[in-house]
Amino acid sequence: MSPKKFNSKLTRALLYLIDEWCQGKGEVYPELAVKLIRKGKDWMPVPELLYLAAERFPEDWEEDVACSVPPDLVIEIISPGQTYGQLNAKAKDYLDAGVLRVWVVDSKARSITVFYPDAPPQTYMGNTLLIDSLFPGLELTAEQVFKKAGISN
Repeated sequence: MSPKKFNSKLTRALLYLIDEWCQGKGEVYPELAVKLIRKGKDWMPVPELLYLAAERFPEDWEEDVACSVPPDLVIEIISPGQTYGQLNAKAKDYLDAGVLRVWVVDSKARSITVFYPDAPPQTYMGNTLLIDSLFPGLELTAEQVFKKAGISN
């Protein structure tokens, strides 16, 4: 599935918002492959965005290779032709592989669903504040993300 305009605009908006927050805390990367294990086999997904806290950076990470540790956060945006159910299953695979949080962004529903390894997913819409103790100081709403992306109701 090839990403379309809304997907690209949402990726850019989230990149800007998270990059502003994570200064000195870690790094956010667009479309960076990550080496994971899924159902006992090597898996190299390329999420729209991933965030890795500074203390989790691999010591031997070269600049031009995939991320070799499970990130703190993976963000996937539902593309045309994908379903929420498909990304729900993918989010479970990410969590099983050691990713700490997965956000699935749905441009049609104008929502962000957060998947946790130890709790049911939670969906954020409108001006409901998305905060997470894993990312202290990061506070945003789905409406803020869609507005920053220039995607109107």
